[in-house]
Amino acid sequence: MDDEKVLTRHLGAPGLTTVGGYEKVGGYQGLRKAIQMGPEAIVAEVKASGLRGRGGAAFPTGTKWGFLPKDVFPRYLCVNADESEPGCFKDRVLMEEFPHQLLEGVLIAAYALQVTHAFIYIRGEYRFQRELLERAAKEAYRAGYAGKGVLGTKWDCELIVHGGAGAYICGEETALLNSLEGRRGQPRLKPPFPAVKGLYGQPTVVNNVETLSNLPYIVTEGGARYAALGTEASPGTRLFCVSGHVERPGTFEVPMGKTTFRDLLELAGGVWRGRQFKAMQPGGGSMQVLGPQHLDVPLDFKAVAEAGSSLGAGALVVMDDSTCLVDVASRLVDFYRHESCGKCVPCREGTYFESELMHRLEAGIASRAELAELSDICANMEGRCFCPLGDTATWFVMSALRMFPEEFESHCGAGRCPVRAGSEVAA
Repeated sequence: MDDEKVLTRHLGAPGLTTVGGYEKVGGYQGLRKAIQMGPEAIVAEVKASGLRGRGGAAFPTGTKWGFLPKDVFPRYLCVNADESEPGCFKDRVLMEEFPHQLLEGVLIAAYALQVTHAFIYIRGEYRFQRELLERAAKEAYRAGYAGKGVLGTKWDCELIVHGGAGAYICGEETALLNSLEGRRGQPRLKPPFPAVKGLYGQPTVVNNVETLSNLPYIVTEGGARYAALGTEASPGTRLFCVSGHVERPGTFEVPMGKTTFRDLLELAGGVWRGRQFKAMQPGGGSMQVLGPQHLDVPLDFKAVAEAGSSLGAGALVVMDDSTCLVDVASRLVDFYRHESCGKCVPCREGTYFESELMHRLEAGIASRAELAELSDICANMEGRCFCPLGDTATWFVMSALRMFPEEFESHCGAGRCPVRAGSEVAA
């Protein structure tokens, strides 16, 4: 694997959370260079880098920026820091360790898009991280990197850090915009898309924390160099959170396409307690399950899609051979039932019925006829909901049912969870 890092290259340097410490490792030189380059050149460099969104959708960043209508102002930049995906904590690491790197990325994007107001919408539970960003923003203002006349130019840029109220749905970009406007955090009908009519009815770009944190490197080192760190199909590096049944949970930066799931598992110390690997979620709680046969699949968007899942938000959740997939699915469905905003019937009612059935199944009191209903419930949700939350509430459940059908069937009429009962006997 290529050892060159992008996001964590300065990890361990003293004082990185302060503007002075960040400047000592070359901080804000990317912003200075960006201003010299001009907006069009910055966009061209981002397109050359092949950078794709790191929030889950993986849409090409430069292309997304290009959707903004020309000569329509004001326009806004919103940073999605509402990291709430189960198993995902990479954005938290970036905000804790490299707050100025994120702010520099935000300012570079804002200059490229000719934005004068940039909003960082941060998850409500991230109080410490919010305080860090607010303190870093004040330092950036004092140093002349933000506010009026950035670095002596005629360009102004205000940075606003806005805390959410702890709603998973606000990770969806239009629900985030509604929340920023003081409305209920529910998704909007698309089209119009945010690039045309977003925050306050104006053109708006919404980018993830990790996406923007790559920009200082791309501007200073060049898009071509960034792209070469990965593969042609999956350029650059990416942060992956590894959690679950591993010896060393953590966040690891690896080159895209050149790293496999097995490599990532080894970085985390392998499966814990000498147990065997059973399954994994490659992109967080909403992604489809993969098994041992997929360990050598590269961390490549297309390869993972062909395996039947997605890299999603970059969160690898590992499960050992004592894990009951019915129990895991039941817990995830409970999460989506709780986090559904209730705006559309398929999601509001579907997650309720899905959750009730999964609890009966895990308790061993559901019949085979009820298990057959699970597919019907999920089919009535997928593709019929107002936003992707309803779809994702079905993905893990149905993928686990397809990969481990015997495990689901063994629960029917068993009177208890047979997998956990077997684990207790083995212990």
